[in-house]
Amino acid sequence: MSENLSAPAPPAAAGGYDAASIVVFSGLQAVRRNPSMYIGSTTAEGLHHLVLELLDNAVDEHKAGHCSTVTVTLREDGACVVADDGRGIPVGVHPEAGRPACEVVLTTLHSGGKFTAGTYVHSAGLHGVGLSCVNALAQWLRLDVRQDGVHHSQEYARGEPRTPLTAQGPTDGRGTTITFLPDPDIFDTVDFSAKVLGERLQEIAFLHPGLDLRLEDERTGSVTRYAFTSGVRGFLDHLNAKAATVHPEPVVVTLSGDDTVSFDLAFQWTEGYTEEVRSFVNGVRTDQGGSHVDGMRAALSEVINRYAAAHNLLDSRTAERITTVDVLEGLTAVVSLRMAAPRFDGQTKKRLTNTDAGRVVHKAVTEEFTRRINSDDLLAQQVTHRVLDAARARLAARLAGRTARHQRKQLDIDYGAYRRQFGIRSKDWHESCSWLTDEELLAKHAELCQVGEDARMLDVCCGSGVVGGSFRGRVKEMIGLDLTPEMVELASTRLDRVDRGTVYDLPYEDGSFDLVVTREVLHLLPQPERPVSEIFRVLRPGGQFIVGQIVPYSDADAFWMYRVFKKKQPLLHQMFREEEFRALLTGAGFTDVTVTEHLLWESIDLWIDTHETTPAHRREIQQLFYDAPPEVRAVHPFEVLPDGSIRDQWRWCVYSLRKPL
Repeated sequence: MSENLSAPAPPAAAGGYDAASIVVFSGLQAVRRNPSMYIGSTTAEGLHHLVLELLDNAVDEHKAGHCSTVTVTLREDGACVVADDGRGIPVGVHPEAGRPACEVVLTTLHSGGKFTAGTYVHSAGLHGVGLSCVNALAQWLRLDVRQDGVHHSQEYARGEPRTPLTAQGPTDGRGTTITFLPDPDIFDTVDFSAKVLGERLQEIAFLHPGLDLRLEDERTGSVTRYAFTSGVRGFLDHLNAKAATVHPEPVVVTLSGDDTVSFDLAFQWTEGYTEEVRSFVNGVRTDQGGSHVDGMRAALSEVINRYAAAHNLLDSRTAERITTVDVLEGLTAVVSLRMAAPRFDGQTKKRLTNTDAGRVVHKAVTEEFTRRINSDDLLAQQVTHRVLDAARARLAARLAGRTARHQRKQLDIDYGAYRRQFGIRSKDWHESCSWLTDEELLAKHAELCQVGEDARMLDVCCGSGVVGGSFRGRVKEMIGLDLTPEMVELASTRLDRVDRGTVYDLPYEDGSFDLVVTREVLHLLPQPERPVSEIFRVLRPGGQFIVGQIVPYSDADAFWMYRVFKKKQPLLHQMFREEEFRALLTGAGFTDVTVTEHLLWESIDLWIDTHETTPAHRREIQQLFYDAPPEVRAVHPFEVLPDGSIRDQWRWCVYSLRKPL
């Protein structure tokens, strides 16, 4: 300790540090020196934020009852014009500043008419910073105010007045027009995007029925009008226009109270993979959500969990539970909150921080959503089953960790569902996907055979018998077993004998076979440790078990693969990860594990062209590939061809195991 205290001090910086070292930036110099502090960045996002600040001011005038039309014009010279027909920024002399009030708000930070409740109740502009920031970061700006029959104008350059406020003459119009050219010395780009601004104008129009908005792009000659009367419900319908929805009618929650907090919310689940929540406070988009979004999410999770528990929909044997992540998968929601005194995390207003707003939203959504699902059984079932599907997908890889050594209550299995599905599927068994008869893949199974030529083999859940048939010439007797009579008949053309029965209770004595083979079956079965235990039982000591299974490339794509496979095959129960499939097998007592990996390109369009995959699910599977998250694309090879068709590279693992002597 003493050595550290006595260490020499770092060399002194050049120059002194005294009162004269303190620098005070006047006016808008601080904004120009550090623009990102006020508008988020100097990239295209920051550039467009300037326009959003002006739009927020115009919308505030509409909410106060004084504006019905807003026009944004993108000029050929690179300037942007935002015009409204509101009351106009006051042009009279400010009593304290001694200058026109409009000049004060354009040149002074934290000035404006939104700090008191009398002028604006639900204001988007709260800090008195937006308009002055636009002025500071503009190469030039022109203000036009039409008020009380007189047109006034004033020009600025980089935040400083270039001309005095001047009366231009009489006018029949009213409102404020701001025209500005962003400063190229500040921004990485000064090219406005009509698409970005159009999307924002569209949002504003949905959230404010009765407000007419126009986007005029003089660079292309296009003019687009945005005006809607449907509110958040219409906005949700727009977002879900191309989505496959779980329930046809969205849930709408409206809280109309005093000026403290009120909101409109519409939400609906889709078959999509991701959550899409558009959240707003006083018309401002809160891209990072906040307390109002947190309150909504918590309410949805609690209501669905209570419903699932009350109706015994959760499997206690697997400790099944629903998390908020499961609830949010495929959820589309629009929430528009109004409150008198919102608090945000910064000037860009990305996130709402008022905890009281979250409590209000949580209470109202809980009450209304509970009422809806209690009065609409179909809605309750559709939503709950969708969420449970997501929960089971999330846990799918872990389900394989259960082994035959775990004692559990007997699980009822609907054998009729398997008979019906595979009975119908037998009609086009080899047309549904190439892997069924892929010679290389079948050879990978057969090459692992290490039993004598006089061995007796069982092909469990043999299907068409192609896997067992690939061992012809390597064993003496080939026996198959399947549940459906159609498959028994089909497999009989390849195997020596085919019996009917279930893999959960194999109709054979202990130690009846030298070799058992199967492929891509165990993921279709609930409690897969039970059939693995049965396979272990019917093998003689020293006997061999060969099994093939498609597995994810990593944890990153396991969840996504489950969603794809579940929509293809409704009987799917889990998507095994490689290490967990291995644990399932060794947990039953098998030893001497060896694995051969085989990568196989598969046509997804051919794979999903089967009776068990509905047309809607086929489209959803394709969409899962089109919208695959970056973390999936990073580990899982697939191709979307120019015609929209999909090729996926499957990772096959073929295992050889032994029953100990």
